[in-house]
Amino acid sequence: MATTRWPVLDFEPLRDTLETVHLWTQIVGKIRLQQMPWLNHSWHVTLYVYPRGLTTGSIPYEGGTFQLDMDFTDHELVIRTSDGRSGKVAFYGRTVSDFYEDVFDTLRVLGIEVKIYAVPNELVEAVPFARDRVTRVYDRDQMHLLFQVIANVSVVFTEFRAAFTGKVSPVHFFWGAFDLAVTRFSGRTAPLHPGGAPHMPDDVMQEAYSHEVSSAGFWPGARDFPVPVFYSYCYPTPGAFAKQPVEPAEAFYSDEKGEFFLPYEAVQRSDNPSETLLRFLRSTYRAAAVTGHWDPALECDLSRYKRTP
Repeated sequence: MATTRWPVLDFEPLRDTLETVHLWTQIVGKIRLQQMPWLNHSWHVTLYVYPRGLTTGSIPYEGGTFQLDMDFTDHELVIRTSDGRSGKVAFYGRTVSDFYEDVFDTLRVLGIEVKIYAVPNELVEAVPFARDRVTRVYDRDQMHLLFQVIANVSVVFTEFRAAFTGKVSPVHFFWGAFDLAVTRFSGRTAPLHPGGAPHMPDDVMQEAYSHEVSSAGFWPGARDFPVPVFYSYCYPTPGAFAKQPVEPAEAFYSDEKGEFFLPYEAVQRSDNPSETLLRFLRSTYRAAAVTGHWDPALECDLSRYKRTP
C-alpha cells in the first residue's frame, strides 16, 4: 500500500476550493511581481513551498523587506515585515473582491503601498479582482490535503533538480496556471515562441521560452481537465519526442497538449511514490535530451556525493 504521506486526491471535492485559492495566489503573486527586480523567464513572479504552504519569500520595500505566507495549516495569509510588524488575513468562503480589499488594507496598515495589475492572468474568464463579488468556497480539509501533495512533490522535484549541472530553475509555483514546476535548460537559444496564453502578453511568453527547455510539473487539474497530473514537455518539441519510451507504464503522451502526462493516482497508488515520480521525470527528460541533442554532460551522478553523519 502507498504511504499515507501521499494522500488520495479527488478533483471534484477539491474543485471549488482550488478555483478560489488560484485567484488568491494571483493576488499574492502579483504583489511579488510588482516589487521584485525582473528575473529571466519570469522567475521573479513565482511562489515557493514552505512547511505550511506557499510563500513569496522576502520582497524588497523601502530599505527593508516584507513577506507574504499563505498558511494552509492555520488557513490565513500572514504578512511580516523586516522591522517586526505583522498582519493576517483569514481564509474562508468569501468573495475575491473582499479578499483583495482585505489584503491591501492590511498592507497599508503595515505602511506598504503597492499597486498591481488587478486582473487575473492565464484564465479565460478574467474578472477584475475588485469586481469579482461571487461568494467562493474554501474547504480547509481539501486545501490542507492538496498542500500535503504539493509539499511531497516539491521534495521529489528538488532531488531531480539537483542532478543537473546546467542552468535549472528553482522548484517554484506559478500562480498563472497554478502549477509547481522545475525547468532545465540546454544552454541554447530557441525559436520565437508563438505565445497565445489567455490574458498573457505574447512577449512575456516569448521571453520565458527564449532558450531550449525541458520542463516538468504538477498540476491539480481544472474543469476541462479534471484529473491531477504530472506533466513534462520540451520547447522546441522535436518530432520524435512523443514516440520516446517513458516510465512508468501509466504515463502517456497527449497529442492535443503536446506533452507527457502521468496521473497523480498512479504515483499515489504505487509501492514507492517518490521513486515512481522520479522515473517519470528522468525518462521524460531523456526523451527531450535525446531528441533535442542535449549535451550528456549536463546531467550528474549524485551518488558520488556521499553524506557523512
